[in-house]
Amino acid sequence: MHTRFGRIIIVWALVLLTVWLGERLYRHYAYVVDEPKLVAPGGTFSDWEKSNIEIFRVAGASVAYITTEQVRFNPFRGASVAHGAGSGFIWDKAGHVVTNAHVIAGANTVYVQLQAGDPMSARVIGGTPEYDIAVVRLRNPPGDLRPLPIGASKNLTVGQAAYAIGNPFGLTRTVTTGIVSAVERHLPTAQGREVRGGIQTDAAINPGNSGGPLLDRSGRLIGMNTAIISESGSSAGIGGAIPVDLINRVVPQTNPAMTSLPLVCT
Repeated sequence: MHTRFGRIIIVWALVLLTVWLGERLYRHYAYVVDEPKLVAPGGTFSDWEKSNIEIFRVAGASVAYITTEQVRFNPFRGASVAHGAGSGFIWDKAGHVVTNAHVIAGANTVYVQLQAGDPMSARVIGGTPEYDIAVVRLRNPPGDLRPLPIGASKNLTVGQAAYAIGNPFGLTRTVTTGIVSAVERHLPTAQGREVRGGIQTDAAINPGNSGGPLLDRSGRLIGMNTAIISESGSSAGIGGAIPVDLINRVVPQTNPAMTSLPLVCT
């Protein structure tokens, strides 16, 4: 009797031990399989996200935050200083920075800031309001300038990826993503003229993005963000960029000492 009862106790003990071990093994297996997906550094980044991160890491250092000061005189109130802001990008190691003509129009003083550095004084080299393209040059350019690689705009395809980097509303070094929504658009500029061959993109463009670069998926310059179509004045998914092929022709003409960079078509 006692022997039989002891056997029953042993059997139940083995059953409980088996259940306990099974639960422990299940929890351990679930932790090993699922936990790395939640906490592994970078483990949740998709290939698309990795591409975005790399484009911004490389190209972000070449994007400039441009601020301007313009002295205005009022016969009743005297002199005052008006401030403006926009974006630009490094063109060459000599310190030339390309931006929109309307960003620096009328400015008495121009400052260029790169990444987290201090604003650097720059002077206006020249510009063409009819194309809304201008060039400024850093007075004391640092030796580690990184010009943006130049792409091409003549072979752009509707639907390909597009990246806009700039300083919307003064928020420095902001990247937005989208696609090339259309090509051969007419973009209005000063003096009632239009730029032909403009690029339309749905990458968010807002006030302050003007003069910033529009890049392809390889981080090459394909355009300069310059306009938005919006009833509110903010991004409505329809932005316009001046094509890089036009920029590459116009920029050297603003300064005879500058040479045209070769177009890269791949």
